[in-house]
Amino acid sequence: MKKIVSVFIGLFLMIDCSVAATVVGSVNGNSITDSDITARTELIAKQGKTSTTNRKQAFQNIIDDYIKLNYAANFNVKPTDSDADKELKNMNLGELSPTVRSMARLAIRSDIAWQVLMARTIVPTIEVTDKEIAEEKTSIAKEHGLPLEITLIRLVDIPKDVSKKLSKPKDCDAAEKMAADLGGVPQRFTAMQYELSIDMRERTANLPLLTWSENQDGSVVLICSEKKGKEYKNLDEIIKQNASFKKASLIADQQLKQLRRKAVIIVNDERYKL
Repeated sequence: MKKIVSVFIGLFLMIDCSVAATVVGSVNGNSITDSDITARTELIAKQGKTSTTNRKQAFQNIIDDYIKLNYAANFNVKPTDSDADKELKNMNLGELSPTVRSMARLAIRSDIAWQVLMARTIVPTIEVTDKEIAEEKTSIAKEHGLPLEITLIRLVDIPKDVSKKLSKPKDCDAAEKMAADLGGVPQRFTAMQYELSIDMRERTANLPLLTWSENQDGSVVLICSEKKGKEYKNLDEIIKQNASFKKASLIADQQLKQLRRKAVIIVNDERYKL
């Protein structure tokens, strides 16, 4: 009787594993199973992204991983599971099942390969314009703030018709007097830009010196002066690198689209039709 039960359990496990490992598609000969997609959606959820139940997107992500790794191998760029495990330790994703860990390794290896490939083949060809650098600086200033010590004048509860009478002052003292003469109570303070509120960072990101901002919710601001902090020393180069990387990323995305068209992608399950 025990032997019969053991055989039955063994058959049940074989059937269960077969279902879990149903091949739903492949890319360039690399099979993708239903359990791979389940693991990928779990990984996305652990990373805190929104498309946690989008199995079709998870399927597309796995396809892209294999495409990137296959293309990078042509340039002898072959990240290992050991390389992936080093990155995985820093991601603080907690305990992972073997299947989720396997998917995490695949995703990290493809990301490493793609970044290395971009750095070798695309970034060296990129030239960024002064306009693109200025746009990147503004983006950083809005999102994070720059290491700039800024002296500001702020006027609150000021009607729009009154704020229109504010003209460009010659200095900060003149700005204060102008505001006071119009019946305002100017607030003058100095702070690092990255210490300012998100709203104030956005308003000062590309505001020229000694120029009143537009009236927003009954308030206007003016930058009297800016002083670069110690951290600003290498910022220009970092901003240039960021601008170059963004431009390279756009080119890499176009390259990936072309590689998708050339890839041999087979979809066995209607749910995952691309």
